[in-house]
Amino acid sequence: MKTQILTIATVLSLALATSTNTFAANHSNNVSTVLTDVKHISKIEVRGNVELYVSDGATDNVKVYDKYYSESALVQNQNGVLRISSYKNEKLVVWVTAAELQSISAYDNASIKSFGKLSGINLDVNLYNHAAANLNMEAYSANINVNDQATANLTGTVNDFNLKYNQSATVNSANLVATNLSRKVSYDGFAKAEQVAGL
Repeated sequence: MKTQILTIATVLSLALATSTNTFAANHSNNVSTVLTDVKHISKIEVRGNVELYVSDGATDNVKVYDKYYSESALVQNQNGVLRISSYKNEKLVVWVTAAELQSISAYDNASIKSFGKLSGINLDVNLYNHAAANLNMEAYSANINVNDQATANLTGTVNDFNLKYNQSATVNSANLVATNLSRKVSYDGFAKAEQVAGL
């Protein structure tokens, strides 16, 4: 029995270390900066050429995989809003862990990926221009707005799911389970709404 418990504990710790090391190995530019003065992140705004990884955690943490202070990049936390922007050719990679994230907005060529499941009571996601999001959610309520030529790949479980997207946007929600779903598609200024319940 003792051998089985030790074997299981070893396998679990190796699996966790491998997944964490894989993320760091794939997104390390030999230089990373951890921002320690970040607190109470409730909203994230991403602009430019940024690759953002978002995860849930007990405390707020921001790790920038670049020497962004000497580059044309900005990472700013003010009144619960974390603003990240970079307009250089290669993507600025940022990993944000937030305890109470409520809103994410992405513009330009920014991409957002959840690292694990994003869980919470309410999550608002707004995508503009050519932004892309790949999110695995577990939330009571989620409001997703996909504008312009933005792309969203949504998975997970949501009780109340409101989806609004432009005709030219791309949305894949085939692997999302929603109890109550409201979908609104905008066709060149005209809106067509369909209500679906019990999915």
